[in-house]
Amino acid sequence: MKPTTDLTNFQCIQCHACCKEKGYVRLTTQDTIAIAEFMNMDVWTFTDSFTRLTHDRTGLSLTEKPNGECIFLTEKGCSINPVKPAQCKDFPWKWRFSSFERTCGWAKGQRSSAE
Repeated sequence: MKPTTDLTNFQCIQCHACCKEKGYVRLTTQDTIAIAEFMNMDVWTFTDSFTRLTHDRTGLSLTEKPNGECIFLTEKGCSINPVKPAQCKDFPWKWRFSSFERTCGWAKGQRSSAE
């Protein structure tokens, strides 16, 4: 069985590994409205400019930069952090990407301190 990192004491260290991982950032209706309002945009303009239809055609996902990073990741971090999507808030408790333990700064620190 693959070992998993104990998340009991998880504290985000702002390494942004999760923001650089390729894949969907699915949006709820509430996410879409909150982000559009935060950006002083109407929902339609936000949706047209920053989202795409998921491959399964069941929802919207944020678009990515050409390198796969989140479109809202800047040198200073998440530019929409106060209203970041539920999927981002749920990381890493409800989901983790496959390389979490190798790329997440906090998880790498936990692993090295356990060795």
